[in-house]
Amino acid sequence: MPATVTLGSAAALRDLGTLASRALRLDESGSMRIIADSGVLAAYVAVIAPKGLLDRSPTVLGLRTLAAPDGTVDAVVPLRSLNTRVDARLQQLTDDAAPTDLALPTAVHSVSWAAISPPRGGWQRMAPIEASTLRRTAVEGIAEVAAAVPENPGQALVDRVRTEVWGRPITGHDHLPAGAAFATESLGFLGDDAGADEQLQQFASGAWLRLTSRLGHVLVKPVAWSL
Repeated sequence: MPATVTLGSAAALRDLGTLASRALRLDESGSMRIIADSGVLAAYVAVIAPKGLLDRSPTVLGLRTLAAPDGTVDAVVPLRSLNTRVDARLQQLTDDAAPTDLALPTAVHSVSWAAISPPRGGWQRMAPIEASTLRRTAVEGIAEVAAAVPENPGQALVDRVRTEVWGRPITGHDHLPAGAAFATESLGFLGDDAGADEQLQQFASGAWLRLTSRLGHVLVKPVAWSL
């Protein structure tokens, strides 16, 4: 039987749908891992993830946390089906402030990145990074990928180009792959009104790095050779 989550309000449900919609534009066959426990729902999506043992891509996940006052869930569900269900549920709501249930799509069990769980604690604060640096890195990388990929490329070529562009370090921040910048921009975590002096806080826990903005988090597990 498919799982059901309870979100704190219609606004929380819209936020979940927005994340699903943005992630769907990056990967039409993508999935979201939803973990609800102790009043909080954590929604993870993969922006970049290795596709095999020989793939040298970093793991880059987007995360939004939302109020979920009831229930315990840990499920991986298809983005497209989730997005459809969120849209349909929003049309049924009559009270924006009331908690709302959402029946999740049937879970999938073959998503390799979902088996890699970032730490929930032990995060150590690092120096912040400028939002303008992340945005510039993302814009330049998107243009580079577009220029390097022909009109009808094979998937192997696309994967190789993306691994090369998003796996390289951000200029001046050698510990952080450019894919982290791509994630913050493509998932909307920088916002449309990010000022020239706005910063994202960086954290580290074990092998993982985290960028935190007012709109969401990006979690990064770099490959060994990129450190």
